[in-house]
Amino acid sequence: MHLPRHMVRLVAMLAACLLAVTASAQTQHEHMHQSSGAAITQLQLDQGKKWPTDPSLRSGLAAIQAAFDADHPAIHAGQETDAQYAALAGKIEAQVQGIVANCKLPPAADANLHFVIADLLQGVSLMRGEDPKRSRHDGAALVHGALRAYPKYFDDPGWKG
Repeated sequence: MHLPRHMVRLVAMLAACLLAVTASAQTQHEHMHQSSGAAITQLQLDQGKKWPTDPSLRSGLAAIQAAFDADHPAIHAGQETDAQYAALAGKIEAQVQGIVANCKLPPAADANLHFVIADLLQGVSLMRGEDPKRSRHDGAALVHGALRAYPKYFDDPGWKG
């Protein structure tokens, strides 16, 4: 599968975010994975508690939620145009880039956030019509699902989703 250039850049930014953690935090993260015996394969809570957030994540997700909410009635009614989907995708992608570039989460929280980010980015791709087997509406549904999952797993006191 060939990824578009903007997706390759975002994947590289996600990788850079993971590498930006301190050595001690990385050691703690590795210990946690060794203790659990398995890599994280889906969103999960931190021993029953929500994961911490940082200012970049909170503001970025709030902006994504606001952009999505503005278009949601047209999406739901089946009246969102291809151009509107593409514009929404651009807004979401810009916010994801800011979240990733300014990531300050502990490694385990960051690893869980990647599931939310992955759904947002796949939604962006689909809303741009990059997969002929799936609809732009499917992309919006992925974004909507990510926005619904975020407050269930991440502690964001200001979330108004």
